[in-house]
Amino acid sequence: MANTIVGLEITEEGVRAAEVTVGKSPMLVAYGAVPLPPEAAGDSEVNDPDAVALALRQLWSRAGIKGKHVVLGIASRRILVREYTTAAMRPDLLRQALPFQVQDLLPVPAEQAVLDFYPVSEDAGQVTGLLVAAVAESVEQVVGTIGKAKIKVDVVDLAPFGLARAARRVAAPGETVAALHLGDHTSYVVVLEGGVPRFVRIIPVDITTNAVHARELFQLGEMADAAGPILEEALETVPPMAGARRSRAAARAAGMRPTSGMSSSAIDDLVTRLASTLRFYTDRAVDQQPITRVLLTGAGATVPGVSDALSASIPMPLEFLSASQLVRSKVPIETSDDDLNLVTTIGLALGEGR
Repeated sequence: MANTIVGLEITEEGVRAAEVTVGKSPMLVAYGAVPLPPEAAGDSEVNDPDAVALALRQLWSRAGIKGKHVVLGIASRRILVREYTTAAMRPDLLRQALPFQVQDLLPVPAEQAVLDFYPVSEDAGQVTGLLVAAVAESVEQVVGTIGKAKIKVDVVDLAPFGLARAARRVAAPGETVAALHLGDHTSYVVVLEGGVPRFVRIIPVDITTNAVHARELFQLGEMADAAGPILEEALETVPPMAGARRSRAAARAAGMRPTSGMSSSAIDDLVTRLASTLRFYTDRAVDQQPITRVLLTGAGATVPGVSDALSASIPMPLEFLSASQLVRSKVPIETSDDDLNLVTTIGLALGEGR
């Protein structure tokens, strides 16, 4: 039996993995992230298998990850997560019955979907839990791409469940907390009561994280390199009397760069969507314990203005949840973005409680 577990995520910006020892006192022994070329992948979906497989091989080599078996976390707008109630039965019988029971809820035929059911409570012969449905073709393509890098996917898990396991490690017994992961292009909300996920929402929204900003700068650099000779040739045709205009034009071309951070309107939109999601849960869960605090993770939480605006918009206390709070680390966690991004990735590797 392996003595480490590797959590893996594939996002639009890159691939990220964390290798964690098993046991009662897990330790982070290796982690890393490698950026992807533009459009090589969407969140949890692969468009360019060769580019993603190459990035995975680079990630394992650079980060010194030893394990070749992973828990893959997926989260995208195409994944359905909703509360579902059915007759209580043995898990194997439920797996057989589920495709027929939920066909009308799915965006694709049941035979084209990967289904999971996370039981939450049972009462009077009925079991209530979270139904998860993903498009089988997309999942199979991601798993196949990972296989091209000589890495085996042992478990495909919902990334918000990884976040839930991480949040459970810092929640008090019986406490109800909400955990928010703010990613580059996909964010999600998980509400846990007594350590059990009660509510999940996946929210597609763009956040100008440092990774997104770095990609924008890189793309502008490539554009400038490609346009440089053309620009120089065009400027040579400008009459000498227009030298001042030519100099100003060249300066503007050389100095173009995206503005880091986010506009106030973009932050307002993000915060409104997150706050309304929490209000939706609170309004429908009137018989549940109220949320006592909100835990904030993901590199999007470090974008200037985001955490302050969120704190001002929700009535619960807001706290950051970082990887360094979850497990001991054999390797230094180099940046605050890493410390926040790794929370879900580590949570996937803590799947023994799943």
